[in-house]
Amino acid sequence: MKTFRKKRRITPRNKIKRICVLPGQQLSLQKHHQRAEHWVVVLGSARVTLDERVFDLHPGEHCDIAVGQVHRIANVTDLPLEIVEVQFGSYLGEDDIVRLQDDYGRK
Repeated sequence: MKTFRKKRRITPRNKIKRICVLPGQQLSLQKHHQRAEHWVVVLGSARVTLDERVFDLHPGEHCDIAVGQVHRIANVTDLPLEIVEVQFGSYLGEDDIVRLQDDYGRK
């Protein structure tokens, strides 16, 4: 009988986050100089902005954000939205966020 082990790999070049966006809310319009991101919708529907493109994603659907690409995620529904964000890059600090527009007055 075989036994299987799950391996967890932690490196300084990636980070995984679970992000909840409340109904009617959106994250800042932003970009990053040192990281790319991959978003997967796990609950609800997401309105995604990538540069000039705007499109919707539903559970199980995903998109990639390149280094330097302008992006935003919004919840335009009355239901909760949850995504998993995987970050890849040489630097993953929160001070790499360049906010172009923010509903909460952050810079």
